[in-house]
Amino acid sequence: MCGPRKWLAGCVAGVALTLGGCATQYRPVVAAINPVGPAGQPTKFAFAVANTNELNPLGTLPGLLTVVDVSGDTILSTPAIVQSPTYFTVTAGGTQGFVVNSLNSLDAVPLGQPNTLITSQIVETSLATTVTAPTLSAFTFGTASRIFVPEIPTTATTPPTGGLGIFSTSSPALQQQITVGPNPVYVVGTDSTPRAYVISNGTSPGTVAAIESSSLSVSATIPVGANPVYGVETTDARRAFILNSGDGTVSVINVVNNAIDTAVPTINLNVGGVTGLQPVWADFATTTNQLVVVSKRAGDATGYLSIINIPLCNALAQPANPTCDANNPADGVGFGQVLATVPVGVNPAQVAVLNDGTQAYVANSGDRNASPEIEGSVTAVNLVSGQVTNTITGVTAYIGSTPNPISVPTCSVTAVATGATQACVYGHPATIAATTGTPTGKVYVTSPDSNYMTVIETDTDTVDTHINLQGTGVRVMVSAR
Repeated sequence: MCGPRKWLAGCVAGVALTLGGCATQYRPVVAAINPVGPAGQPTKFAFAVANTNELNPLGTLPGLLTVVDVSGDTILSTPAIVQSPTYFTVTAGGTQGFVVNSLNSLDAVPLGQPNTLITSQIVETSLATTVTAPTLSAFTFGTASRIFVPEIPTTATTPPTGGLGIFSTSSPALQQQITVGPNPVYVVGTDSTPRAYVISNGTSPGTVAAIESSSLSVSATIPVGANPVYGVETTDARRAFILNSGDGTVSVINVVNNAIDTAVPTINLNVGGVTGLQPVWADFATTTNQLVVVSKRAGDATGYLSIINIPLCNALAQPANPTCDANNPADGVGFGQVLATVPVGVNPAQVAVLNDGTQAYVANSGDRNASPEIEGSVTAVNLVSGQVTNTITGVTAYIGSTPNPISVPTCSVTAVATGATQACVYGHPATIAATTGTPTGKVYVTSPDSNYMTVIETDTDTVDTHINLQGTGVRVMVSAR
């Protein structure tokens, strides 16, 4: 009879023999399985167009497009574009960009693969030689992607007229030429809108021409306020807002009815004791149903940002409100109310709102020609409290001239890294674009008198870095907000 120890030893030996005779061998795991982390942040890009002819009186140098990776503020590509660019826009999602210049050229830039973008991929199209194009817009019109080019005749006509060129976005080709009101300045629309609106300010009051996506023709001419200069349309294509710089108002168009809104035809910005507002730019805070408008004032007076309530009734409200048509909703309670009027800087030029509706950023141009000169700035405004949270001052940075030549940048990256007071905005800001992100969103600012684009972090509203565009800033846009 075996003792306990001998029985255990024999059993272990038997097990070993049994395993040794099996075909399956058990091996230790040597490759560790990494834990699954959070999803990566979506790739976003900033696109900045620059004019390289500041020091070239002949104006023969090509412009440059600088593509920046938002996550690291690294330059991905710098293809050459049409010389002396004057205006730039991108489609929703940032897959295509379009540039015009005063020499009647239109560039189409494929932005879908920004890492490998080169000059040879850019397609140039000639515009009519008898007109100038102050701006351009690009969006899906009905079901087709289109480019809209307002055309101002270089020679006066009697009676005065204006034109609109509608182009396809692929290898841009003219699709339709339309006569509109005199001095057209901008085309308002959004993706998949049934109609677009051409703003003209050559008459008093100004007008907008409604262009139908189904026929590419004018269906109505709608009077608006004095000297309309810009407009925006909601992403649901229900309302369009036209900024009237001449009388401090915003005209409201019911896009579904193709007419001025019956309940609130006009929003007056001059409220709360503020007077003399001249609206110039607008953006939406979509999460809170707000329209954000910036206005300058005459004589280099302080500009203002207006936060406006623009809710529509919706399908959920129909049981209690049978007049609320889901296909053509009426204005909601408080529609058109100015919730706050916030002082910003001198001569604000553009405003960009974060996609979460929390903050707005205003590019204030100041006045280069004032005596003494008024520096530009960027103002950060909390849209919840209606208060300014930070003002980042500008520093004059003329190209190759005094007082601060571009070769001696006062707002240096070193100054930013050390937290010095020189962490400021270059030049007199004129364009601005903002995008959300984690841990911080970014705001990009360009100036017509500086080679450097300033980058601001939205978690602290402070300058992160400056990016050399190799030319003076024309406009910056982002691929996604």
